[in-house]
Amino acid sequence: MYAIVEIAGQQMKVSKDTNVFVHRLEGKEGDKVSFDKVMLVDNGGKVSLGTPTVSGVQIKAEIVKHLKGDKVTVFKKKRRKGYKVKNGHRQALTEIKISDISGAGSAKASTKKAEEPKAKKEAPAKKAAPKKTEEKK
Repeated sequence: MYAIVEIAGQQMKVSKDTNVFVHRLEGKEGDKVSFDKVMLVDNGGKVSLGTPTVSGVQIKAEIVKHLKGDKVTVFKKKRRKGYKVKNGHRQALTEIKISDISGAGSAKASTKKAEEPKAKKEAPAKKAAPKKTEEKK
């Protein structure tokens, strides 16, 4: 079973007992958090698709730790102008462990039917105009 959920402005594919790195969340290590913006739930082949979210489904997680991501170097330069700027950035992250996907059984499975192509009405065939032959004089 897995779900696609929006956490801190990003959509992520999560399943039970997986660790996920997300943008920094409010709370301390060990706190429980829950997310209700679930876009899709797959429960053993039964897919529930939300418009935009699936109602009644909640993702429960626990904050494992707060940390910083890898350093990203930002370097700007304009040649022959003497302009150089070097900056670095480390994103503040939170590691969470998904503990439960609840309410997945109560959500309706999407019943998307394959639409058959509609047959176009055929216009009545036009009579071909008789070809005029040029007369030689």
